[in-house]
Amino acid sequence: MRPVLTGLDRVAAGEWKPLKGERLGLLANQASVDGRLTSARELISSLFPGHMKALFGPQHGYGGEDQDNMVETPHSQEETLKIPVFSLYAESRDPTSSMFDLLDTLVIDLQDVGARIYTFASTLLNCLKAAARYGKRIVVLDRPNPLGGDVVEGNLLEPELYSFVGPYRFPMRHGLTLGEMARVFNQVLALDCDLTVLPMEGWRRRMLWKDTGLRWVMPSPNMPFPDTACVYPGQVIWEGTHISEGRGTCRPFEIFGAPYLDPKAIQQRLTPDALSGCCLQRYLFRPTFHKWAGSLCRGFMIHVLDPHTYQPYYTSLSLLKAVMEVHPGEFEWKPPPYEYEFKKKPIDLIMGSASLRRGLESGESLSMMRDRWLPDLESYAKWRRPYLLYA
Repeated sequence: MRPVLTGLDRVAAGEWKPLKGERLGLLANQASVDGRLTSARELISSLFPGHMKALFGPQHGYGGEDQDNMVETPHSQEETLKIPVFSLYAESRDPTSSMFDLLDTLVIDLQDVGARIYTFASTLLNCLKAAARYGKRIVVLDRPNPLGGDVVEGNLLEPELYSFVGPYRFPMRHGLTLGEMARVFNQVLALDCDLTVLPMEGWRRRMLWKDTGLRWVMPSPNMPFPDTACVYPGQVIWEGTHISEGRGTCRPFEIFGAPYLDPKAIQQRLTPDALSGCCLQRYLFRPTFHKWAGSLCRGFMIHVLDPHTYQPYYTSLSLLKAVMEVHPGEFEWKPPPYEYEFKKKPIDLIMGSASLRRGLESGESLSMMRDRWLPDLESYAKWRRPYLLYA
């Protein structure tokens, strides 16, 4: 099978050239590599000598070195090219005019993971707004959505909960590539940014990561495998609780739990549809850092058996509901702050709905809650069609 060619691969093949003498910036990280694992910085700077004037890094840093939420990365200097590396996850998440004064075009090459809460979408939006404001151009080198582009899942984000983990009214599993998301932002928000998306070659919406022929490079420290991305649109909800989402283990988000959990009782609360396409393995673990560091935790490891029938968001909400029912005295929501929001509940920002949290607290049927969001989800699937780039 011929591997998918990313936007960066097409640059390597000579299919994109900047305007003569154009000053370039690059927003990228350690996962921004071509099919030969050559970094975007190395490839673009060698193809266009002297054009690269600045590098930009998203959350976790240009090198992907920093852990967790609200762990900021400082600005630095790139030693080979002798150019600045600006952090877009520092004292500010917005590019400044002084940063953009150095360039004419910002090239964006980031590997998204297909979940609304992943902050690269907000960084993309902030860059589009800044480019429109300062009269600069944006070129997005597109990459696959590792979850595919056919299936969407979850309630739509409520506008009053827009944040750095939810910049627009997307469902949790949005089914877009970063290039398609850029098209949505630019048109729907009327940004009037000079935007070019260099599409992939050979990618189809039905493809999961394993179908692309591409090598997985961690886009963030707790996204070690494509399997992690597969469970993430559901398992990320534990960030809004004091239950460990598996940070401090070798399989974050696949492993989760807390010292007080009764895995057997939790499993007995689950309906068969909650475990569609997956299997729960009861699991003991001791996180080396983050929540419950050094404590023996009881919980589960999720094994995805059929990614086409597995519904990560519904499965994890079902688990959350079961935990709340089995452990009403011990379970707690995580208090603010969360991703620079200091008042609203982190779980509301993550799930994109305060009413969903209230439904869980009141014991409402999860299937009834899902029935309420399905019409909006169907409308979203139709609404997004004009912005799609791939069959």
